[in-house]
Amino acid sequence: MGEHLHDHAVVPRTHEEKDKVMNRLKRIEGQVRGIQKMVDEDRYCVDILVQISAIQSALKNVGYTVTERHMKHCVTDAINKGEGEDSIEELMAVLKQFSK
Repeated sequence: MGEHLHDHAVVPRTHEEKDKVMNRLKRIEGQVRGIQKMVDEDRYCVDILVQISAIQSALKNVGYTVTERHMKHCVTDAINKGEGEDSIEELMAVLKQFSK
C-alpha cells in the first residue's frame, strides 16, 4: 500500500484539496466509530446496515474525487510527457479493483 506502479511524478495536492479530502475521511471515521457503538449497544441490524451503506457511499465519493484529480493532473501530465499509455493502464487496473 502507498506505492504506485510507475515512476510518475506526483503532482502535490493544494492545501484546499487536502483539507477537503481529510475532512471527508474524518467524517467517515466518525461514522465508523458510530457503527462500533451501535454494535456495542446491540442496535437493530437494519439500522447498522443502513449506516454501513452510507459509509460505503461516502468512501466511493472520496474515491471519485481522488480519481478525478488524478486524471486531471497526473494522467494529463503523463500524456503530455508521452507516458499516457502506462498511466491509463495503471488507473484502469485500480478502477477495476475499486468497482468490485
